[in-house]
Amino acid sequence: MTATPDFQTVFQALRGILQRHAGKLTVAEDSPTRYCLQGGSHPKHQTPMPIAWVQVGKAYVSFHHMGVYARPAVIEGLSKRLKARMQGKSCFNFRSVEEAPMAELEELTVRGFEAFRQCWGDGR
Repeated sequence: MTATPDFQTVFQALRGILQRHAGKLTVAEDSPTRYCLQGGSHPKHQTPMPIAWVQVGKAYVSFHHMGVYARPAVIEGLSKRLKARMQGKSCFNFRSVEEAPMAELEELTVRGFEAFRQCWGDGR
């Protein structure tokens, strides 16, 4: 799938959030439409797990963070504006770059990575 110009800008902004806070996580995929960080060890398969990723879809660019899924308490106090972008337990959808929600998402990313380290002892 080829990203539209607007979605490419959104993708780059969200990808930048993950890049700034990747720490010891490894890049599992880095393409024009998907960026994925992995780390830790899956309890059953003993292989690295995808921890956070950004992916261009048909209707939006999605930002997934498994630290948020593993520790739902990290989203307590989330603004209505960011919560409205939430789909499921760990996915946030964007169609454009908006400073306030993305700044809040960056703070949430830091808390989510910290939650991941507490659960699995790996990460940044």
